[in-house]
Amino acid sequence: MDKRLRNSNIALLQHKQTLKAEVDRITAEAFNQLDVVLREIVVEYNQHLDPSQHFSIERMSDHILKLVVGDDTLIFARHTNIFQFDRDHAVWQKEYVAEDADRAYAGIINVYDFLSASFRYDRDEDIGYLIARVFVNKDNSFFVEGKRQRGMGVDHYGTRQVDHDNLRRIVETAVKYAAEFDLLVSPYDSVKLTDLAHMKLEIMASKVKTGKRLGFRFNSDDVL
Repeated sequence: MDKRLRNSNIALLQHKQTLKAEVDRITAEAFNQLDVVLREIVVEYNQHLDPSQHFSIERMSDHILKLVVGDDTLIFARHTNIFQFDRDHAVWQKEYVAEDADRAYAGIINVYDFLSASFRYDRDEDIGYLIARVFVNKDNSFFVEGKRQRGMGVDHYGTRQVDHDNLRRIVETAVKYAAEFDLLVSPYDSVKLTDLAHMKLEIMASKVKTGKRLGFRFNSDDVL
């Protein structure tokens, strides 16, 4: 028996388990704080909006929050796993990570934009778009990859903490992007033909795949 190898493996497993548990705890705390921020935003915005435009918030599970913003529904989803960035990711160029490689482990909160009608009419085929993802590490430091999330990117990793103000900025930037991200008419040639079965589904349950923009890509030029 190679006791050194065994002891090395045990130490590694214990370290990884402790590290990932801590990152998960910190990310869960950030998610709960996000819940508070969303409810605050709902109250404040609804004071200035027509009742037909009122925001609403629902905690769907320990890992899912749903914010209805008029025609859009933003889903905030905390992943149940902890991830390490691959070696080609820009975080490895940061002195902050070079000083402590454990800082390259992060929990993730994804933000998706769906049409509110997709939920209202149970259109399971409809498409949601990833518009942001928040990475949180053991130090409660974070950065955001996302649409229009400028000033929150990897360049700032290690300099910003998850707190009320930063979470609010992330949410309100996502709301603004969703409001500006309009539903576009499909090209005529892509919808000019249909079959009877498809039309029956449309008549029965309005289950025609709908998304704001087919062919949407998560462009890196918005990740700053």
